[in-house]
Amino acid sequence: MNEKLLEIQHLKKQYGQTVPLKDVNLTVNSGEVISIIGPSGTGKSTLLRMINHLEEATAGKIYLRGEEITSPDCEMSQVRQKIGMIFQSFNLFPHLTVVENIMAAPVALKGLSRQEAYDKAKELLASVGLSAKTFSYPDELSGGQQQRVAIIRALAMEPEILLLDEPTSALDPTMTGEVEAVIRKVAASGATMMMVTHSMELAQRVSTRILYMDEGGIYEEGTPKDIFSRPQKERTRQFIGQLKVLKISIDSQNFDIYGSNADIAAFCQKNDIPVGQARYLMLLLEELCSQILLPRLPDPLINLTAEYSPLEERIMVWLEYNGSPFDIRESDNKLSLKIVQVIADILEYEQREAEPLGNRVLLRVRKRS
Repeated sequence: MNEKLLEIQHLKKQYGQTVPLKDVNLTVNSGEVISIIGPSGTGKSTLLRMINHLEEATAGKIYLRGEEITSPDCEMSQVRQKIGMIFQSFNLFPHLTVVENIMAAPVALKGLSRQEAYDKAKELLASVGLSAKTFSYPDELSGGQQQRVAIIRALAMEPEILLLDEPTSALDPTMTGEVEAVIRKVAASGATMMMVTHSMELAQRVSTRILYMDEGGIYEEGTPKDIFSRPQKERTRQFIGQLKVLKISIDSQNFDIYGSNADIAAFCQKNDIPVGQARYLMLLLEELCSQILLPRLPDPLINLTAEYSPLEERIMVWLEYNGSPFDIRESDNKLSLKIVQVIADILEYEQREAEPLGNRVLLRVRKRS
C-alpha cells in the first residue's frame, strides 16, 4: 500500500477559455482504490483520460513508477499496456466473440500464445459468471454482461492500475448490481484502481480514498468515512447531502429583514420544509443578526448560510461575521440568546483569526412540525 505507483504534479487541462483542471496534484500508492466524485463538468473523466493519454495535458506531469508518461519521448503504446481503462460504453469488438475480445490484446501486445490467452480468458470469464457466454457475440449479451466482459478484458492485460470511467452509468439498476459486484471483487483482490462514479454507495463500499472534485481540482479528499460522514468543506457537504442552500448577506445596519424573511419562506416552501422550522429560521435571523450582532457591528458584514438536507430532514445554519472576536453565547442580550438556545440543539462558536469574517457560529435547528 505504501509503494508509490502513480504521481500527478500540477496537472492542467484547458479547452479554449474553459479550464476543467487547473492544478491537480495526486499520489496513488499500490493497492489503493480511489473513487472520484463530484458534479458534472469538474474534470473527473478528463483526469482519467489524461492518465491514459487519451487527452494531452496543457501543463503538468504524470509519472508511472517514476517514469514521466507525459514526456514527448514516452512510448505510450508500452505505457497503455500497464494501464487498464473501462469506459461508460463497453467498446467491445462486435465482430469478435467474447473470448476473442479478451484474447486479442494479450496475444497482440504481450506475445501470449493463443492457447495461453484462451486459458486466461476462460479463467476470467468463470470468475465473473460468464463461462456460458464464451463464444457469444457482444450483441447477444445484456449491457451488464458486456460491461463485465469489458472489465475482464482489461484485467487480462494484468495492468498495474485500472481506470474506470462511470462504469455503471449506461446500465439499468439490475445490470448495475451485477457490474458493481465484479468491481467489488476486483477491488478486494488488491488491484490498484481509480474510478469515476456517481454511485455513492459503491464509492463508500470499495474505496480506500475518496476524491471530491470541484473548482478545477481536488477540492477535498479523505477516507470514505471522512467524506461521507464528516466532510469539512462547503461544496463537499452540499454534494454529499444533496443539500438545499439559502444564503443571506447583511452589509448594513438597515438591511431588509422583511425581504430576507420572504426569501426564507420561499426557500422553505420550495423544499417542503415544515412551517415550524421556517419560523425558527426567521427567528434566528431576527435574534442573532438584528438583536445580538448588529448592535455590536458599526460596519457589519454578516453571512448566514442555511443548509437543508432532505435525506436527514435537518437544517444546519452557518453564521460568519466580522469584527473583534465575539462568541454569541456570551452576549448580554439574555432574552435573544435564550430564544436561540431554544431553537438550536447545537450551538458552537469558532474564531478564525486569519480570515476577514473571523467569527463563525454553527447551529442545528431543532425539528418541529
